[in-house]
Amino acid sequence: MLKKLITLFKIGRKLALSDALDIVSKIYEVPIVIKIFFNVLGLFGKKNLNQNDSEGEKLCRSLESMGITFIKLGQFLATRPDIIGEKLSNQLQTLQDKVPAFPRDVALEEIKDGVGNENYKDFINISEPIAAASIAQVHKAQINENGVIKEVAIKVLRPKIKKVFNDEIEALMLLAYIIESFVKKTKRLKLVDVVYLLKEITNHEMDLRFEAAAANEFYENTQNDIGFKIPKIYWKLTSDNILTLDWVEAVSIREIEKIKTIGVDLKTLARDIIQHFLRHAVRDGYFHADMHQGNLLVDNSGQLIFIDFGIMGRIDKINRRFLAEILYGFIQRDYNKVAEVHVSAGLVPQNVNKGELAQALRSIGEPIFGQSVKDISGGKLLKQLFEITEKFNMQTQPQLLLLQKTMVVVEGVARKLDPNANIWEISKPVLEKWLKETKDPISEIGNILKDTSEVLKKLPELPQVMDKANQALTFLASGQIPQNSNTYSSLNEKKLELKSFKNQSIIGLLFLVIFTIIVF
Repeated sequence: MLKKLITLFKIGRKLALSDALDIVSKIYEVPIVIKIFFNVLGLFGKKNLNQNDSEGEKLCRSLESMGITFIKLGQFLATRPDIIGEKLSNQLQTLQDKVPAFPRDVALEEIKDGVGNENYKDFINISEPIAAASIAQVHKAQINENGVIKEVAIKVLRPKIKKVFNDEIEALMLLAYIIESFVKKTKRLKLVDVVYLLKEITNHEMDLRFEAAAANEFYENTQNDIGFKIPKIYWKLTSDNILTLDWVEAVSIREIEKIKTIGVDLKTLARDIIQHFLRHAVRDGYFHADMHQGNLLVDNSGQLIFIDFGIMGRIDKINRRFLAEILYGFIQRDYNKVAEVHVSAGLVPQNVNKGELAQALRSIGEPIFGQSVKDISGGKLLKQLFEITEKFNMQTQPQLLLLQKTMVVVEGVARKLDPNANIWEISKPVLEKWLKETKDPISEIGNILKDTSEVLKKLPELPQVMDKANQALTFLASGQIPQNSNTYSSLNEKKLELKSFKNQSIIGLLFLVIFTIIVF
């Protein structure tokens, strides 16, 4: 625990000497005890101020300057307006995951250790780092595959990053526990749970084998899709800290002027982004769940290329049918059909009044059709749907929450390319085609449930490590740790450990006071 206290002091100094707390105080009421604590930690130091930036930019720059743990914490909290409020959440949306690269010779040693000496010899002309983030950086290289020279990208995890992150996150968990213990009104925020959840998700992200597996599955699902490409993974040259995949010559989707220069139509590109996302969700049940502008590229032919597969979403067959039916039902303004789907799929109790449910669904749909095209959002529709159906005792699936959050991002990216993109018109052909190619969801729901149950009985037990990966993504979607999970038990053990440390510290402090009185 002494190590945790030293680490806590160091990161406390980082926070105290940044202007992050001052900025947060203007947006969110910070308890006076916390302010005093960090003012004490910041004594005899010089604050790092960003005078010319807006409040949001100052906050993001401050977090970026404090390293990986705070970058990841900021990115995570940006998805949790329920904890920090909408305004602060919006301020954190622009947080960039960019830090200086580490030296090439260090990267070469990491690559050699990761793939082994023999496999390392397959690499030719490994470049200086061409992109760097808080967790990893990327190098360009070549490999000789069966006599053919291919260009590849090598993603290299930062040396000792797992240890640095886990040491700091453990210290932050201690800080969260101290705040919860002494500032009672913060208990409702479940700060320890939030930090522990961040730890689970980020540790998953720091094992590049998971990303490789995700990219490989995504590649197999989409290799026949026209206008869409996933780089190929080279498994022999991949490990937990090294990921090797095809190099792609392409332009970031955020570079709109460059895209215009190569002659790609922006309206077509906006349409393709939305349609590919929906196709992956309803056809494959597997979609990219981190579709911000930095992860989307376009080549000279207008082909979309996705990168960074650390966060993927998965939807089972029942929920895919449910999703397609409700979106298509809203497009058709057939609220009775949407209500029927909810009941038939068992998403709401059988005794729910379908007429009342249809009326509630109409209250969501009709105002949307009264909006201008640029204000229509499928993602916001789903958010409202989950909120209103909760009143009818609908148990929302975390996988659908992750999809809803991703859909909002996808639509935002598309609107940057084409502000007048009509989400309904773009979505309709994808949903219509899939529903025509499959059997009627309503009549087949019972069979699907039965088939799913049988398949689950026959499935072998998944390796523990993959179970943890799946848990991490589920937690990311729902924003909480289910009480029946192994992680929940681990979290409780961690809380007991922190409580024991607090008690030991109090006893130690009492002994110190008594000793001081006796001696002096």
